[in-house]
This record gives sequence, C-alpha cells and structure tokens, in this order.
Amino acid sequence: MLVVANTSPLIGLVRIGCQDVLPRLYGSVVIPTEVATELASPKRPAEVRAFIAVRPTWLSVRSPAKLQEIEDLDVGERAAISLARELNADLLLIDENKGRQAAIGFGLRTARTAAVLFDAANAGAIPDLAEVFSNLKATNFRVPHKVLDELLRRHQRIKSEGTNTPKP
Repeated sequence: MLVVANTSPLIGLVRIGCQDVLPRLYGSVVIPTEVATELASPKRPAEVRAFIAVRPTWLSVRSPAKLQEIEDLDVGERAAISLARELNADLLLIDENKGRQAAIGFGLRTARTAAVLFDAANAGAIPDLAEVFSNLKATNFRVPHKVLDELLRRHQRIKSEGTNTPKP
C-alpha cells in the first residue's frame, strides 16, 4: 500500500508515541520534502524534531515533480496532495478540512489521524485506544473530543462483538 502523509498526522502520532502504528498498518510512508521541513521547524515540539532528524527506515522523503496550485492551502498540504497524485497513492494522511476536501476533489482517498488510530486499535496494534485518545486530548492536537468518543464507542462495540475491521 502506497501512503503519503501530511505534517499534522505525523505530529499527532509522534506527540503521543504512536508513530509506529504507521509501518504496522501500511508498511512504509512517503512524505514530501516540504513536510519534512515543517516537521524540523524550531516551532515544532522537541520529540517531533527528533523524529524527523533521525528518520525511521519506514519513512521516506520525496519531492513532488510539480507543486499543485491549490488556493488556501499551505505548502505542506499542497506538496502532500501533489505527491499523492503523482505517485497514485492508495491513501493520503491529512487532517485539515480544506486540504482533505481538495484531496478528495482530486479523487484521493484520505484518512485523518483519529481514523488511523482507530484502524490500528482494531488491527491490534494499539492495546488501549481509550488511553491513546486520552493522550491525544491532552495535547493541543485539534480534533473534536466528540469524534474521538464516537470512534472509541465503535471500537469497543467491535471488540465486544469479537470482530476486527480489516487492515486498510
């Protein structure tokens, strides 16, 4: 599965120590150079800067051949969408609403950070989704708590029924 990621999902996952769900779910992830630059920014938390400074083997960096002009999106979002299109990616990890809508408009399949964590828990890669969502809520990561609460209810229902969702 070919997966491209924008900045926000990586920041969220690194901040709560769950970045290793990505290779468990997808094998490898590609980010554009612009996203790598955003992750290394001095305004990012130390753990995020350390993550990109010693990039794991499952994370590769590539520059899109052409940066898509998309109104109202920052350079990282535009680069992630551009790279996902160029590589014909199976999935784009992106949280921001405008970026997701633009990606969907280009026919890209998208997933937000909360959905990645939900899928990881259902695949057995996260033992306690309630704890992970609690950790995410404790950060400044922007996701409505009601969304996390609903995903947790769905996960608990899946667990109680003894069924797992297939890996994405």
